[in-house]
Amino acid sequence: MTTGATPSLRTASGEALIRLLHETTANALLPLLDNPALDEHTLAIALQRRDLPPEFLKEVLYRRHLLKAYQIRKLLAFHPHTPRNESLRFLRELYLMDLVQFAISPGVSPDLKIKAEEQVITKLPQLPLGQKITLARRAPARITAALLAEGQRQVLAAALSNPNLTEAQILKVLAREKLPPVIAQAIAQHDKWSHIYNVRVALIRQPATTLTTILSFLSELTISDLRELAAPGILPENLRQYLQAEVQARLQRRATRSATPSDSTDGTDKSE
Repeated sequence: MTTGATPSLRTASGEALIRLLHETTANALLPLLDNPALDEHTLAIALQRRDLPPEFLKEVLYRRHLLKAYQIRKLLAFHPHTPRNESLRFLRELYLMDLVQFAISPGVSPDLKIKAEEQVITKLPQLPLGQKITLARRAPARITAALLAEGQRQVLAAALSNPNLTEAQILKVLAREKLPPVIAQAIAQHDKWSHIYNVRVALIRQPATTLTTILSFLSELTISDLRELAAPGILPENLRQYLQAEVQARLQRRATRSATPSDSTDGTDKSE
């Protein structure tokens, strides 16, 4: 773009202004803000450019009359070059689904994503069931885990099937005190999460897990984990007895195998 065309950003309108907006380099866009024809639509197009320099964004922020439209405040919140303090301010004004979109957007700084997730989580108790189900299907892991922890049956299946949900968040849910039994049961019966070793250990530690579920997992645990769980003060006494019995049965089977003569020609036992 030649310097001779730069003033056109101050005077052009309509399609000519839009064309100039696309053709002009990001560092030369500042005169656009002085154009009387600048409206919400045109400014929104400009703010969708990820290459805008901080100077342009600071000038937009300085001109408070440009911030009246929600769409402009939203785009400023999403823009990677908006000053952090201003981004935080706009985050507080975003609608719920825009906050979710912000939290899953690439390029957003981790601390701002956490702030957005926290805002969504505080709003969850007031949301209608349908919106919770929608969120449970697509929200980031922390939000999905918060929905899961509420224990609403209609939300559980959607939350547990959310591809964003992580093992770490499942473990945090299972570590909660006074967890509703319906949550532990849903996790224990889920095709994906019930087969993850650490989740099984966490389910055994969780008081809300049924005895039947716990017993079905014992054969899959290592002896060292069984011994750790059977230590005093971790599980109720009746459960400790089941774990101790499992350990003794394993040790007895191991001793029996060790004592059985090998079928190998050299007389050594290769089963261990």
